[in-house]
Amino acid sequence: MTDTIRSDATRASAAPATKPARPHFSSGPCAKPPGWSPDKLATAVLGRSHRSKLGKARLQHAIDLTRELLKVPDTHRIGIVPASDTGAVEMAMWSMLGARPVQLLAWESFGEGWVTDAVKQLRIDPEVLKAPYGEIVDLTQVKPSHDVIFTWNGTTSGVRVPNGDWIAEDREGLTFADATSAVFAMDMPWDKLDVTTFSWQKVMGGEGGHGVLILGPRAVERLESYTPAWPLPKIFRMTKGGKLIEGIFKGETINTPSMLAVEDYIFALEWAQSIGGLDALIARSTANASALGRIVAERDWLDHLPADPAIRSNTSVCLKLVTDADAEAQAAMVKRMAALLEAEDAAYDIAGYRDAPPGLRIWCGATVDTADIEALGPWLDWAWEQVAAA
Repeated sequence: MTDTIRSDATRASAAPATKPARPHFSSGPCAKPPGWSPDKLATAVLGRSHRSKLGKARLQHAIDLTRELLKVPDTHRIGIVPASDTGAVEMAMWSMLGARPVQLLAWESFGEGWVTDAVKQLRIDPEVLKAPYGEIVDLTQVKPSHDVIFTWNGTTSGVRVPNGDWIAEDREGLTFADATSAVFAMDMPWDKLDVTTFSWQKVMGGEGGHGVLILGPRAVERLESYTPAWPLPKIFRMTKGGKLIEGIFKGETINTPSMLAVEDYIFALEWAQSIGGLDALIARSTANASALGRIVAERDWLDHLPADPAIRSNTSVCLKLVTDADAEAQAAMVKRMAALLEAEDAAYDIAGYRDAPPGLRIWCGATVDTADIEALGPWLDWAWEQVAAA
């Protein structure tokens, strides 16, 4: 590799010759599926009512494909709801919490957000178990008698629960899993999950604005037997006359969805089917994370934020700089690296989340190609050399 002279008279390595073909490494919205283009989306439903026969059929098709791909049992209902994953989580919290004691598990910013909702908004006095970024709480402290709310995969920390073994089969409380950066990339134990939420813009690379809410039979029982003490906004209401509004889970959405976003999601689901379904999606994410892991292992200036490999995400991989610089200086270095890589069209949106420790966050979900992860390594070196020299 040759050297070039920069304007400040320091020497820096030339940019690598090969760039990632698709440098989209954002953790949300995430990379589109390989081969995606807008002209490949079905458009017959555009300009039609979502309540028309065609509109409801396309919404139901999205639900059916979701069930098939995720292997969701028939005992669970799947609904498309407003306001992304956040809307789905808050819809469940506002509708079902308060019937039993509650535990909240938080090890990153979104988990912290659900704590804020429970403590400051619903004021239900929950028990809160917290861990710093890069770590996870002691899952043996989870009480089967309590409702428990947690992120399956911490998008902003790169930490995931290792499995569902810690969830009791004979639990009395409900499990609420924010799984937005986990579904389609990790095995989900549906018998252990009473409420599961996600949004299309993570692992499937869909457009934002819509959430998916998956309810097991115990969650439906809660909804039909319990009325919370607080008022519910219209977009949170899932029952009428003490019975579940079944239409929500048959394509009759609470508010008007973007049918273009629905078609975009359907495209991603059909792509996933074409490559082998859930197993293929998990394999792609795992291969991407492994490729990035090899890059990290070969560099002494870069490391994983989570020290324990057993809890490292295979989607939102969070990395830290190995340097003596203080946090403020590291944040400036990360910002500069991200800007350099974006300017070269080598990597987009890889700076860590604003509330997380300074570092890089590289999406390794199923819509990313492993070859692009591998091509990223030399570019990370190049950007690091620029900021380290400065």
